This record gives sequence, structure tokens and C-alpha cells, in this order.
Amino acid sequence: MRDAVPSLPPNIDVPLRGLIQSIGAVRQVGGLLDQCLRNLSAAQAHGSHYFTPHDIARLMVGVAAPQDGHRVLDPVCGSAGLLAESHRYVRERVGLNPTMSLLGKEQHAHTSQVARMNLAVRGIEARIFPPGDSLAKPETDPCDIVLANLPFNQPDWAPKERSDRPSVDPRWPDEAPPMGSANSAWMLHIAHALAPQGRAAFLMADIAAKSPQPGPRKLRERLVRDDIVESVIALPPRIFGHTDTTACLWVLNKDKSARSGWGTVDRRGQVLFINARRAFEPMSKSRERRLGDRHVRRILTTLARWRGIAEDSSADMPHGDEPDWSRSCSTDEIARRRYELMPTTYAAEPLGHESSTRSRVDELKRELVEKLDQIRTLEPQLLAALEEI
Repeated sequence: MRDAVPSLPPNIDVPLRGLIQSIGAVRQVGGLLDQCLRNLSAAQAHGSHYFTPHDIARLMVGVAAPQDGHRVLDPVCGSAGLLAESHRYVRERVGLNPTMSLLGKEQHAHTSQVARMNLAVRGIEARIFPPGDSLAKPETDPCDIVLANLPFNQPDWAPKERSDRPSVDPRWPDEAPPMGSANSAWMLHIAHALAPQGRAAFLMADIAAKSPQPGPRKLRERLVRDDIVESVIALPPRIFGHTDTTACLWVLNKDKSARSGWGTVDRRGQVLFINARRAFEPMSKSRERRLGDRHVRRILTTLARWRGIAEDSSADMPHGDEPDWSRSCSTDEIARRRYELMPTTYAAEPLGHESSTRSRVDELKRELVEKLDQIRTLEPQLLAALEEI
């Protein structure tokens, strides 16, 4: 059921007026709002309802590289941090207020209000749609850029009233994605929304890149055969406040050819894998980590060199594979590996005995965390099934 737009409680006028006056006395309102959003995100993290960290947002926008005049969509916009970062990214490059079309969709009414406030404080014009489920129907207009910090392994993605009625959906013309996890549905939804030269950057749990199950493997095969997977980047563990599940940043590109205004290197039939598992900075007094500006720059530089992006000075040097960091692979090699897309498989460190043991321990820890996360996801479904017996 769609969230109702909350109403203000009675007798709120006096404290609300005091809050507005306090905010008005602050010179850097944007910085204050950023801290408020971080506090709110930390408070909501236990419910998997959190906002994208700033360094991850910079990375996601940087790999998608929006341009002035682009139509940019975030189908799970949260606080609209990715839309605000897209606006900043383009404004720094054109030197003027961008003429972009920024679109945000959010299922939760309270969070939708936070998104509107975040954009209004920064003076950014955008359209935040009424609260609703983005997966309910396909996008009607093609997008130049799609950015999404997706829910990891979201269960029961299709409303029950639609789940038993077969229908023709352009996002999945062959067969609908499995009901137990929304990963495949989100990926197909995003791919379908892209314009002929559109690009997407979205976060996805590792399982989507390596699951041997027929459904996820067929989806990866379809995306690779369509040649729209540009890069997959393995991110460090514990950089998201809501889960220990490790994730990858996927970059899709509908046109990987060399072309004016984009890259000078034709990358059709190739995928760049970046293994950034160890690219993190510890956070003081916390188990959590962050990617950090230095590692964000290194990832963006690697991708820019691989693409041969003319306006990026870091692209002056040609791309070269780096052990334990990056590797450019042909789609033929990916097919021989049964369409696995985990960067740690392709950009692996040459292992000695000690590093091999450490890597195996790290791998087992990640697998255990993933299994525990899957158990938590399945628990409500199992309890509901038991109630029906």
C-alpha cells in the first residue's frame, strides 16, 4: 500500500518556527542539511532504508558522466543525493546552471519529502514523483542517465494482485523475473529505460554477478550478449551502514563505440573489471569503512583511461591491466566463464601461499555474510508459509 503523505501534528507552530529561525541563522545551510541526512540515514540503517554516502554518490555519478541537457532518473531516489550530485557534476563543467531534467521516484512518502527539501535547499529544480513503486510499470520516456542505489536482494517485488496475471511487459518479453528477489527485475527495468546512447550506474549485491542459478545467469548472458555491460566494480565490505553484504557497482552503456563527445576508444565486445575490495579507509571509532576521495579518483581514472575520454586529462595515458586492480576482458572470455561477472574473478591478485590463504578466508567470510543476509530475507516468507499450514 502506498504511504500516505504525513500531516503535521497539532500545536507544532511554535517549535517549528524556532527550528526555522535556527536554520536561518546558519550560513552554510547545505552543510547542516548534509549532517542531518547522515544522522537520519544512520538512524534508519537497521531497516535497510538509508541514503547513499557522498563518496559513493560521487563515484556513481562520475562513472555515468551526465552531461548538460540530459534526462537523469533515479528510480529509488531516497534523499535525492544522486540527483543533487549529478547537478553539481554538470554545473562544475559547464559553469552555468545546468539545463538537465532531473527525475526522482521514491516509494516512501516521508523519504520523498526529504528529497524535495534536499533539492529545494540547494536551489535545484527537479521532479519528484508522488510516492509509488518504480517496478510497477516500465518507464515511458527513455533516459540518458539512470542512477540507483538499489535495495539488496529485495524479496516479493511484484504486488500480489499482479503476480498471478500474466501480461506482456516490454522489460521482460521472454519471461518475467523470479518473484523471490527483485535483483533481476531492477536490472531489466533500468536497461529498458535507457536511451540509445544511455548509461546507467547502480549498486547490486555480489550474488547478482556470480550466482550459478539459471535465472541470474541467463540475465547476465542477455546483458553481455546485448553488449551493454561496460564495467563492474567490486566495492569494499562494510561501506554501507545498513548491511555487511558486499556489493558491486554496475555500469551499463547502450553505445560503447568511440564517438565525438565521449570516448576515443571503441570498447564494443569488452568489459572492464575493477577489483576495489581493498580500496577503503577505516572510520574512527567504528567498524564501518568508507571508499574515500583517493580511491574514488583512482577508479574514475582507470575507467577514463579505458574509455579514452578526451576531456579527462587522466586519459592521456592508455589503459593497462593492473594485477589485483583492473582487467579488460572480451565478451568471448566472459562467455567461456559461463557469464560470471565478479571482478574478483578477472582482476585477481597473483597468489602466493600467504595471500592465497588470506583471500580464501576473506571469500568465506563474504559468503557467510551473504548466506546470513539471505536467511534474514527469507525468514518472513517462511513464517508466512508456516502460518498457512
